[in-house]
Amino acid sequence: MPETHDTADQPDERPSKSQVKREMHALLELGRRLIDLPASKLAQLGLDEKLLDAIELAQRTRSHEGRRRQIHYVGKLMRQADAQDIRKQLDIWENGTREQARAMHRLEALRDKLIEDDATLTAVLDTFPDLDIQALRAQIRAARKEAAQNATLPAGREPMRKHYRALFQTLKQLDFPDQEPT
Repeated sequence: MPETHDTADQPDERPSKSQVKREMHALLELGRRLIDLPASKLAQLGLDEKLLDAIELAQRTRSHEGRRRQIHYVGKLMRQADAQDIRKQLDIWENGTREQARAMHRLEALRDKLIEDDATLTAVLDTFPDLDIQALRAQIRAARKEAAQNATLPAGREPMRKHYRALFQTLKQLDFPDQEPT
């Protein structure tokens, strides 16, 4: 007697229609993100030539309907691309920029603390014992003097920032660990 396979008892291994649709919309959105990238970034992604040409055409297209159709074509071509690697690289670019901005904000805060009090200077010198102490102190003194002069400026005058910026550049050259001295 031949075996009959009861398909009602076995779960369907294929993704649902809704899941396929969600994946296609995700690829379409990824294609839109690629279209917004400059050519230099697109070149770094190592995309297929056909996909790259479609993206460049979408970037040049100005009519609304033509652009919409081209975006959908890019989304269709994205099915053959390695979307996971592309997403990963885009994430690195976005988060790397955020991380760099956070590092700059930390350096700005450290510069302001150095101008305010000498306790922060002691912590910086503990972290970097080979640092030229006299040069750093001279920069801090000049920045403090500049800040005092800026405080007495009449309204509407542009404050001087030469030493303030120079101190920041000096701090930027240092190789800080994850946490700056406080």
